[in-house]
Amino acid sequence: VSFPCSYAATRKIEPFYKGGRIQISRDGKFMFCPCGSKVNVLDVETGALLHSLQQDEEEDVTAFVLSPDDEVLVTGSRALLLRRWRWREPRCERTWRAVHTAPVATMAFDPTATLLATGGCDSTIKVWDMVRHYCTHNLKGSSGVVHLVEFHPDASRLQLFSSCIDYKIRIWDLSSSKCVAVLEGHFSAVTSLAFAAGNSLLSSGRDKICMVWDLETRQSKRTVPVYETVEAAVLLPEEGDFSQLGVKKQGLHFVTAGSKGLLRVWDAATGACVHSQAVPFALREEPSERSLSQCRFVPARNEILTVSVEHNILFYDAQSLQLRKQLAGYNEEVLDVKFLGPGDSHIVVATNSPQLKVFELATSHCQILYGHTETILALDVFRKGLLFVTCAKDRSLRVWRMGRAGRVTCVAQGLGHAHGVGAVACSRLKESFVVTSSQDCTIKIWNIPESLTSKAKAALISSPEPLHARVTERGHDKDINSVAVSPNDKLLATGSQDRLAKLWSCSDCSLLGVFSGHKRGIWCVQFSPVDQVLATSSADGTLKLWGLRDFSCLKTFEGHDASVLKIIFVSRGAQLLSSGSDGLLKLWTIKTNECVKTLDGHEDKIWGLHSNKKDDMVVTASSDSCITLWQDVTEIEEKEAQAKQEEQIMKEQELSNLLHEKRYLKALGLAISLDRPHTVLTVVKAILREPEGRRHLEENIVRLRKDQKEAVLAFLVTWNTNSRNCHEAQAVMETLLKHEAPDTLLQFSGIKSAVESLLPYTERHFQRLSRLLQASTFIEFMWHNMRLADVAQQD
Repeated sequence: VSFPCSYAATRKIEPFYKGGRIQISRDGKFMFCPCGSKVNVLDVETGALLHSLQQDEEEDVTAFVLSPDDEVLVTGSRALLLRRWRWREPRCERTWRAVHTAPVATMAFDPTATLLATGGCDSTIKVWDMVRHYCTHNLKGSSGVVHLVEFHPDASRLQLFSSCIDYKIRIWDLSSSKCVAVLEGHFSAVTSLAFAAGNSLLSSGRDKICMVWDLETRQSKRTVPVYETVEAAVLLPEEGDFSQLGVKKQGLHFVTAGSKGLLRVWDAATGACVHSQAVPFALREEPSERSLSQCRFVPARNEILTVSVEHNILFYDAQSLQLRKQLAGYNEEVLDVKFLGPGDSHIVVATNSPQLKVFELATSHCQILYGHTETILALDVFRKGLLFVTCAKDRSLRVWRMGRAGRVTCVAQGLGHAHGVGAVACSRLKESFVVTSSQDCTIKIWNIPESLTSKAKAALISSPEPLHARVTERGHDKDINSVAVSPNDKLLATGSQDRLAKLWSCSDCSLLGVFSGHKRGIWCVQFSPVDQVLATSSADGTLKLWGLRDFSCLKTFEGHDASVLKIIFVSRGAQLLSSGSDGLLKLWTIKTNECVKTLDGHEDKIWGLHSNKKDDMVVTASSDSCITLWQDVTEIEEKEAQAKQEEQIMKEQELSNLLHEKRYLKALGLAISLDRPHTVLTVVKAILREPEGRRHLEENIVRLRKDQKEAVLAFLVTWNTNSRNCHEAQAVMETLLKHEAPDTLLQFSGIKSAVESLLPYTERHFQRLSRLLQASTFIEFMWHNMRLADVAQQD
């Protein structure tokens, strides 16, 4: 049987957004997210990261903007540089100094994409001509950071609007470079400006109001109190049916997003809220978690995009405000991860927070599940993949169910531990019980009522059912880090910080035996799916296998240089996969005791490790905020290696045919493509053996392509180190020196190191030949004298 000996990372779910303004292309297909020193470009449909616009100097991006025609993107960094990117390629086509004395806080293009305005932390606004590349205006008069700039959508007006920390909105006339009006009315930062038809402007502020301004009279027409800190106000298009949102008549309507975390629709004429999004049941307790920092209308998708303070990006249907898609921009430390769904179509992730994230792998759509009130520490999934359990620092466990459409709801909750619940395991045969262990050193077994497992009854559950522990047992003297249930549901194992693993009966939690031998705390315990064996991993850097009958240690695997945090059985129990606190994964073959592969996939501790039902994929999750999916590629690699081998054999056969037919140029080309110095040397020797071999060699070397000549040069450096092959090396070198101009030779890649290597050996060969010549002359002289002596004696 061939076991996996190689996994390859097929996908990474990593932080792609760490705060700042998100932008979307006009066709609605691409999303641009600032993330530290780079801007990430994502495919909105799949949530996949296409590429990153990464700056050289590792300075954070402070602002960026996409041109109205989607062609270019401009970034501003802390290094006070502006960069213009062809983002599709992705390449930076121009860099220039921002001439601000402090970082750029905001940017905007005019409707024609020929002018760019930058608002700085130095109280100035600069306008740039993007065609002729120079600064056209330097507008002074703002006080403090300029955090908002917008051009009037009518390009012929040449007006720029700005706002800074004095809460005023300034209107700049670009033809005279003067501030022509100041709109005063807000008492806190102005967060967005939106231009409406008929010369109106809508502004929103953190002072819990929105204002409608008449741009002809430059006076406020209406103040709408919205009773929440508003981060963005977006106008609803005049055309389109928004009747589901309470829009009954013509006129200006807008959507607000802010501290309440809900989208609300307002009628500007009456100042009334005509529609408010329903609050999801689970969110009622914690409004601070979900306040919104951005909102924008995406006409191409007919959606409204919002961004939450937790870096989640949500797309709502513009007509109904129903959630269509949610992407998680940033996970904190990831503490556990498991495959979920009947076909392992999803993964469920516990990050360093009270919320759970469920990712649909095909679309990256992320559901966020609220319920726990403190950090979730561990989770486990029942065999069918629809029901799963989480446990948290809030001393509780929760049972969740995935419905037919992939929606997940909490169906049960269990309380009873005195401390945070750190480990959980589900029954394996049936969905009948759950085992938890806690920092209070106890183990609890909880029965799962049938009402939760039968589909018909589960659909009727409106709020989580309470669970009660059937058995409670004090298990260890220190924290219990891991708990596991055997494949037949009869046994359970625990691993603790007290260096011991213990075996218990599932029926009454009676102690059956103790496994002692690890030198430090045990992080993980796992039952083999096929043998009566328990695997343990420890902070002492080892893995051990134990017999369940006599509790003896059967094998010890050494190779990790750090704590081994998780282990799983793969290849139907024939191999072990382990993850360490140094970010490395190791694959072990149990029969031979050897580590067959080490995978470096993470920068930090790997807390989560799970394989899918088919046993051909693994998911890992780490403190570095990344989740990686690994595919078993052993078969693919074997096929590739076989194909390569067959191709090599064919080429070698062809080579010997070419040499036999004396088709030397083709033979040389083929030998070079095989990338084997020795094979090329064989061809050169075969040519030189021919009558007029030197001439043939010269003709063929001259006809080679430049890249082939470079390869031959690299090969002859190797040949030249051996006195047996130096004549061939020198013959080829002579041809190259004779037919290539020095300037051309200097363009060859690796020419410097080649010359450095060739000189000493060539000198050595030359000295050897000189000595040989001297010796042969001396022998000839001796021979000549001996002959003279012979002749004299005969006389």
